[in-house]
Amino acid sequence: MSAVSTPSGAPAVSPGRRDAETTKAAILKAARHLLARNARADITLKAVAERAGVSPPLILKYFGNKDALFARVMSFEADADALLDAPLEELGRHMVRHVVHSQRELGTDPLLRIAFAPLHGDHGDEVRANFRAQVTERLADRLTGPDPGLRAELAVAALIGLGAMYGVARGPHLRETPTDDIADRYGPLVQAQLTP
Repeated sequence: MSAVSTPSGAPAVSPGRRDAETTKAAILKAARHLLARNARADITLKAVAERAGVSPPLILKYFGNKDALFARVMSFEADADALLDAPLEELGRHMVRHVVHSQRELGTDPLLRIAFAPLHGDHGDEVRANFRAQVTERLADRLTGPDPGLRAELAVAALIGLGAMYGVARGPHLRETPTDDIADRYGPLVQAQLTP
């Protein structure tokens, strides 16, 4: 499948490619949903396919096998790329906006699945190791000054709390407040750990 050129000359993704990306995202979202509620060993490809509205062979086409699918689900790499995509002096507000936007618009949270790691036995160790390497240690590497590891963990803890209040507790005031208002109020709390 080739890219189509736009009038500006920039390559555009063909409609078939968009469908494939949308389908992959739906599969990942379904697998994350099930993984947050069940042990990995108890989740079948059929259950993921039903939740995603696709056939099990399509999951195999895109991800190869169940282990490859869940390795992708248990990785925080892509989420961390988006979460940390701002200059350090603006990062707290950006991360708050990203967590709230992800919950509201995508129905997922970039960090909250770490809270369900204890459900997954040995696989929980993999989730925790990925989370530390791909989120907190990566954030700590960007920080200057004393205790960068502790400050990174405290900043991320504040974001996990925000995600839990929004997505798990479903705080009505939080859910009714515009994203930018939440970022204006909560962003400085996160930023205080990043640039004290």
